[in-house]
Amino acid sequence: MIPDVETALTVSFQVKLDDQDLGEFYSCEGLGCEVVMETRDEGGNNGFTWQLPTKLKFSNIRLTRPLGKDTEKVAQWFASMQTGYQRRTATIVAMRADGKPIATWGLLDVVPVRWSGPSLSADQSKVVTETVEIAHHGFIGNGGA
Repeated sequence: MIPDVETALTVSFQVKLDDQDLGEFYSCEGLGCEVVMETRDEGGNNGFTWQLPTKLKFSNIRLTRPLGKDTEKVAQWFASMQTGYQRRTATIVAMRADGKPIATWGLLDVVPVRWSGPSLSADQSKVVTETVEIAHHGFIGNGGA
């Protein structure tokens, strides 16, 4: 049986914070988590070490896209940090070219970490992009694919 390869090809990632739509991004890196392990040597048995899971660690997520009308939404989100901030939930939806969702990730307690804009140069003609980095404290909902 040949797998349905079409569902694995994504073109964009729709990002929302609670009820605020941040728009579409064309690159999403860092979706993942890691179990932090603690090692303990067993006394009296020099040939054995216990591997104990302690906690989950979530990596920061980097989203990239060309500059556009939605860039202002990200700027407003970062500007809101100056007057205090409430953690928010977010969703990232991977979508095919026809707009059909492939997978959805819910993120708990999202915090903006970094925004980087384009490097502008008059002697280069290329698409100007922005990158947004966010931190989160875990997955919610169905957790993804």
